Amino acid sequence: MRRRPLVASVALAAIVTSAAASLPAAASVPEEAGWTYTDDLGRTIELDAAPERVVALTDVAYSLMNYGVDPVGVFGYSGFADDIRFDEFDISGITELGSIYGEINLEALAELDPDLIITHTYPTDAEGTLDPTGLLYGFADVAQQEEVDAIAPIATILMGGSAADVITRTTDLSMELGADPAVVDAARAEFDVAAEALRAATDPAIDVAVIYAETGGVWAAKAPDDPGTRFYSELGVSFVDPGGEDYYWEVHSWETFPALTFDVVLYSVRGLDAEAMGEIPTFAVTPAAQAGQVYPWIFAGMDYVSTGAYLQQLAGWLGSATDVA
Repeated sequence: MRRRPLVASVALAAIVTSAAASLPAAASVPEEAGWTYTDDLGRTIELDAAPERVVALTDVAYSLMNYGVDPVGVFGYSGFADDIRFDEFDISGITELGSIYGEINLEALAELDPDLIITHTYPTDAEGTLDPTGLLYGFADVAQQEEVDAIAPIATILMGGSAADVITRTTDLSMELGADPAVVDAARAEFDVAAEALRAATDPAIDVAVIYAETGGVWAAKAPDDPGTRFYSELGVSFVDPGGEDYYWEVHSWETFPALTFDVVLYSVRGLDAEAMGEIPTFAVTPAAQAGQVYPWIFAGMDYVSTGAYLQQLAGWLGSATDVA
């Protein structure tokens, strides 16, 4: 992997003490004795030496790159062209193995000769249940996942609980892969400042709805089920409960969604944007839309740099928001 300084335009970030002790511990040993890592599904990976050629889910790759560590290849929800997070990086030396979810060029992957492949795993329900033998994020099916695993071992990072936990685990693995400790320490300090800025800016009277929007309806997120929104709620942000018993999302029509009470909307940048939603009559008349309190919900990387930067943005938006509902 290429290692280089952080891009100056990326805000540094910092640490929030987490409950990472409840997750399996990761550890490495001197190179001459090999390298071992226990991932968040409890599976231990053993290599002859620390991995140098890593392929990662784009969400993980973004965090690695924020710490100055570049993978040799990526796969994920979309390609580089549709992922604005990578606009600030030099990606010329990174092989894009697919441009849509589940697409992985296995021949190209094998040619990269990776030492390690990293992806996310999600709980199967709101209680945090894990399926160690189930399908991991980014793969089309189990058969494809097994083919990838035959090329190089797959390490998983759990996307469950609070972002504070996920950031700690992602950072620990980044350190194993060569991230500069001084860079990480500086990022932790800035992150702490950003977290306190959001805590100071929050007003419990401001209710926030988090959504993924399409022309056919609205997927309203359940804050406790997403690590990012769960962490923001720990800092004082008040999120709307969209109802229902399903894990992570509750699906609403454009007619039923406005019945929820919200002052601010955070919309996924992977769906309709504020302008497109403003053309939907039932949304355009909501107090949040009328007040212009509609902002992007960016999938911040689970690292101190990008999550810290988004915390600062949220602090600005929510600090100026008013109770309009």
